[in-house]
Amino acid sequence: MKITGKTIWITGASSGIGEALTYSLAKRNCNLIISSRKKEALEIVRNNCENQERIKIIVVDLSDFDGMPLKVKEALDAFGSIDVLINNAGISQRSLIADTNFDVYKKLIDVNYLGTVAVTKALLPHFINQQSGKFVTVTSLMGKFGSPYRSGYCGAKHALHGFFDVLRMEHEKDGISVTLICPGFVQTKIAKNALTGDGTTLNKEDNATQNGLAVEVFAKKMIRAIEKDSFETYIGRKEVLGAYLRLFPKILHRLVLRSTVR
Repeated sequence: MKITGKTIWITGASSGIGEALTYSLAKRNCNLIISSRKKEALEIVRNNCENQERIKIIVVDLSDFDGMPLKVKEALDAFGSIDVLINNAGISQRSLIADTNFDVYKKLIDVNYLGTVAVTKALLPHFINQQSGKFVTVTSLMGKFGSPYRSGYCGAKHALHGFFDVLRMEHEKDGISVTLICPGFVQTKIAKNALTGDGTTLNKEDNATQNGLAVEVFAKKMIRAIEKDSFETYIGRKEVLGAYLRLFPKILHRLVLRSTVR
């Protein structure tokens, strides 16, 4: 598909990958709906864009499952229809299983998995009615294999793959497509904002993230994958090899342990 001129809804647009996507897509004359919990941050992102009149802000808390139908109605009212939903919002984790409170696991599932399912489910009838639409979901390489300190994050990202693979199968007949984007290390604040075992934020960067792909480079590669209608795309550096080594689980196990970054 050609993404230029499309109406696109981006969650998690106030920083990181979502912010970079907003800037890139604004230059392609897209109608954009940008969402996160942070209205002021979204306004800053919009003010940095070209064609600001074609960018609408909707504040969304993914853990508010019951409020999602109203948010979808608000998004549809913005431009009359939606062509693409980019499920990008989420939080990460840095803590050992033995040190992690159960409430932390619940929050990771509520935001990363169930919140994404809630907004997707609420928008799905619109895509079915118009017999077209695309769901783009940002998961992670951690949605394909595990890594220490990220147990809850990995679990939620694995769940996204299961759900969206089935959505693709069930609704291909309705003109609906799904692209799963699996980032490796990208220069965002995902590590700094990650949850620790007691639910507080880590509040420090890690070297792997700081030395990852520039977020602008990642956004360009992601848009290319969307336009190619890829089923699943791995974007990163050498860490993407892990996705292909899943056929050799013992080798992958040893390599991940050797290279683990907290």
